[in-house]
Amino acid sequence: MDLTAWRTYVTVCRLGSLSAAATELGYTQSAVSRQIGGLERRLGVPLLQRHVRGVRPTGPGEVFLRHAVVVLRECDRAVTAARDALDGAASPPLAIGATPALAAGIVPAAVRSLLDDAGSLRWSLHPGLSARLHDRVIAGELDVAVVTDAPPGLPSDPRIERRFLGLDEMVVVLPTGHPLAGRSGVPIGELAGEIWAEDNDGSATLLRRHAARAGVTPRVDLTAADLPGKVALVATGHAIALIPGVLTRALPAGVTTVSLLDPPARGIYLISPRAVPHPSAAVLFDRIRAAFGGDG
Repeated sequence: MDLTAWRTYVTVCRLGSLSAAATELGYTQSAVSRQIGGLERRLGVPLLQRHVRGVRPTGPGEVFLRHAVVVLRECDRAVTAARDALDGAASPPLAIGATPALAAGIVPAAVRSLLDDAGSLRWSLHPGLSARLHDRVIAGELDVAVVTDAPPGLPSDPRIERRFLGLDEMVVVLPTGHPLAGRSGVPIGELAGEIWAEDNDGSATLLRRHAARAGVTPRVDLTAADLPGKVALVATGHAIALIPGVLTRALPAGVTTVSLLDPPARGIYLISPRAVPHPSAAVLFDRIRAAFGGDG
């Protein structure tokens, strides 16, 4: 089956519009419609349904889309691998996913160590939350991902190999002029009157669970779009926040951290496909585990 129509269909689904897909791909809208129509005839199912603002996949179209994305990505990687082999490349490109805190320091440092020993390796870094990274590994978009078991936890999937890297204790980030700056082992009760900022449900759940054990209810009044946004709210004096301990080394000026008494912790894992793991996945696991201080 000609994959041109597959690429057109994926583009239409991504943009939600036949005309927008035609513009991006350099086709006429009628050409896009013919490609989609031909694909529907080959498959024997309707792939798109119209709505007031454009088009969306039908039920069968959603199923086909998931597979089409994987097939097209593997085709592109096959072309790249063949060209790399001609150029004498030693290893296929490595697509790495990582949670924002791990992408800010530990993972790039581990790749730097890997490159220092292994030489040239094309690689890319894709930050995201753990659940999304897990899905992208299954879909074939990522070769490996470094994720956490923060709430709601990691799903169990026989297609994924999960290897434990270490535990990461959460810390509290404060403005540098905060009265508790420089303290360690702070009971959460001493922070009961503070305004907290959060950026995702997993971190907020860890905070509330930890506070509940001490009989405290934190005031999570501010919500940030992402981890840097949460730290920015702290740096400008609007709030304090719970952050991963691994992020401490990558914090900007204007903030400091204190450790909590009996702090909440998250397990850190490297996940990869069981079927065809990337040849560099095992080495990357060893380098990241070393950053956590040993055998985990």
